Parts: sequence; structure tokens; C-alpha cells
Amino acid sequence: MNLLKKYSAIPVVIIVVAMSLLGCESNFKDVQRSNFTEFIPASDADNVNIKYTDSGRISGILISPKMLDYSNVAFPFTDFPKGIDVTMYDKNRKRTFIKSNYAISYKQTGIIDLQGRVKITTDDGQMLETEQLYFDQKNDWFYTERKFKFTDVKGVSNGQGIDFSKDFKIINSQRITGEIETKE
Repeated sequence: MNLLKKYSAIPVVIIVVAMSLLGCESNFKDVQRSNFTEFIPASDADNVNIKYTDSGRISGILISPKMLDYSNVAFPFTDFPKGIDVTMYDKNRKRTFIKSNYAISYKQTGIIDLQGRVKITTDDGQMLETEQLYFDQKNDWFYTERKFKFTDVKGVSNGQGIDFSKDFKIINSQRITGEIETKE
């Protein structure tokens, strides 16, 4: 009779141990979830048309089908997953047009990363095409280490690596090839 009581207690002990282990696993998953922060934008906008002004004068117009603002994260940024179309104006009302398939703007550094069929054209007929281009807003400076094609009235050049001022007055290019008209 005593042997029977010992064997009937074993299934009860196994059930209690299994339940306590399952309970610990559930608590561990809850702790993991509490350390996980959802990565969702603070705001989400469709068909954006933003006008930037300087001293009452329009300095730029940004158009995008989608804008996601992540100002609620430690390193805030604005994401344009469907690309941008920007028109920038200088003080003489000269325009520069910028298009890309994707863009991301980092608030703390002032850097804009343009990606996918990036194309910049000016009223003077200058055009730069590349797959990725960075714009430093603080210094009004563009740069890339990617391959590029630069076209202006003097000719067409190709290369890898270029940096230039927003108004195209200063251009530094590396590893270039092409035909350019000179005064010689």
C-alpha cells in the first residue's frame, strides 16, 4: 500500500515542476518585450509639399509622396521612402532641381542621404547623375564616392568620387574620364 502512494505522487510532482518552468519562460519573454522599443514614426504624411523660407523668401520646395518623421528616437531622422523632388533657390532666384528615389535626413548632423537615380540639374544646364549623393546642409555641400556622370555646356565627364558646392561654382572630382571643351 505504501508503494502505491509513492508512485501516485510522482505525476503530481512532474506537473508542478513543468508548470513552474513554463511560468518562468513566460516571465522571461515578458522581460524581453519590456526592453524592446517599437520603431514607429512620430508622424506619417502622404503627398507632402513643404516650402522652406529664408527672410521671407522661398529658399526651397520639397515634394514627396511619403514622409515618415522619426523625431521620437535617440538619433532623430526624417525618411522619404518613395523619393523626393526638391527645388532650391539661391539669392538670385537661380534654381537647382534634385530628384532621388529615396532620401533620409538626419536632424542632428544636418546630412541628407539621397539614393537611387539621384539627378541634380541647374538653370545653367549642368546635370549630375549618380546612385547615391550626400548633402551637408550646414555647409551647402554635396559629395559622393560613387560613380557619377556630370554634364554641362563644356561636355560630359564620368568618374568616381565628386564633391561640389550647392551652386556648382566649386567642383572637385576624382578619377574622371570624358570629353570636355577647353579654351586652348
